[in-house]
Amino acid sequence: MADRTDLRDARTDGKADRAVVRDALGVGVAVGLSGFAFGVTSAGGGLTLTQTCALSLLVFTGASQFALVGALAAGGGAFTAAAGAFFLGVRNAFYGLRLSQLLALPRAVRPFAAQWVIDETAAVALAQPTRRSARIGFVVTGLSLYLLWNLTTLLGALGAEAIGDTDAWGLDAAGPAVFLALLAPMLRTGTERAVAGLAVLLGLGLLPVLPAGVPVLLAALAAPAVLWADGRRRGEGAER
Repeated sequence: MADRTDLRDARTDGKADRAVVRDALGVGVAVGLSGFAFGVTSAGGGLTLTQTCALSLLVFTGASQFALVGALAAGGGAFTAAAGAFFLGVRNAFYGLRLSQLLALPRAVRPFAAQWVIDETAAVALAQPTRRSARIGFVVTGLSLYLLWNLTTLLGALGAEAIGDTDAWGLDAAGPAVFLALLAPMLRTGTERAVAGLAVLLGLGLLPVLPAGVPVLLAALAAPAVLWADGRRRGEGAER
């Protein structure tokens, strides 16, 4: 009887594992293909093939990479561009705090796993019901996305000259579009939607009057502003 139960559990685990792998590969392939747009945009913005590929190999966080090359292409200084990319990448540190508890990886593995702590791996891992499935989702998403993103970055950079004017193709919008598609389902509360909306207004509103990269930094003020207003509103409601 025990053997039958163990066999049934093994089959259930195997089916669940295959489902996680399928979903993780879907995310990895879908997002990894947008590395082509980054390669084209980066090369079109004046970065060399080596610089473009190094960004994907070492930085590996799409939104920050697009922000960096976009600011540089718009005439922003290196410090401003790097600062904007840095603040966009800070969110990965918060993902890491949660994932470190969920995955509980061995210490020797953590420095390597940190390279894969991004929006997509965090989304897949956090959506899983068990630690086993979370680990599988994290590894499969991270590996497939890292390999495909870097491959398509290389192909995009090599093909930039053949494509011509990258602005005419609108490929620079591919990365932000993917990021927004991943972010939108995560905005579940009114406060989260208010923060996102105010950040968009700040970023777009300040874009014509401030140097490239600075609007992104100031858009981060949306979070404390909305949280302060929300706390004040709740305090007034409690007094009544």
